[in-house]
Amino acid sequence: RGIEPVIAPMLEISFRAGPIPDLSGFQALLFTSANGVRAFAAASGRRDLPVFAVGDATATAARRAGFARVRSAGGDVSSLAELVIRELRPKARVLLHVAGTAVAGDLAGELGAAGFSLRRAVLYEARPAAALSEDVARELRDGTIDMVIFFSPRTARTFVTLAREAGLEAACGRAAALCLSPAVAEAVRGLPWQDVRCARRPDAPAMLDEIDAVLRQARG
Repeated sequence: RGIEPVIAPMLEISFRAGPIPDLSGFQALLFTSANGVRAFAAASGRRDLPVFAVGDATATAARRAGFARVRSAGGDVSSLAELVIRELRPKARVLLHVAGTAVAGDLAGELGAAGFSLRRAVLYEARPAAALSEDVARELRDGTIDMVIFFSPRTARTFVTLAREAGLEAACGRAAALCLSPAVAEAVRGLPWQDVRCARRPDAPAMLDEIDAVLRQARG
């Protein structure tokens, strides 16, 4: 697409040394992020349980980590709950949700309402970045960043906070915010973007469609 990407991490990931439960009592592992997959893989050698992943990127991380039975919900936490409800039995055994210290959505509530028992193993922490990098701040001020892409409400909120602290509100007015979901779009509205666009589906191909739409608009 002829786009030069600028990477600006909004979260710093650190694995936690918490114990892994005895997995003999679980029927499946649920992952809501690729970081959860990596944290589990660092803490346990077990790869025999089936995996239900929130989206394709998380599913790919699980396969790369050595899991053979991986299903992707291709969406958000509610999509994951729907997939689990459709394919597993609530009275079989407990589900294990591998997560960070902060979670989005109400996976436990949605599955509990369908009769499932869910336990959470907190294996990593995602700390907000302390500041935007000097390179990112400079490129925003210079107007060389045309699009800012957000994949989660938390990273969006962190960016809004850091941009305000750096005095970059006006600079963001020259860029479009491309968001994975309506929740992400709501989180970025604290800045005066040139445009806020939301993907039709919460996945990477739909985000690429939005990028293509911005490029077509720019070319007239």
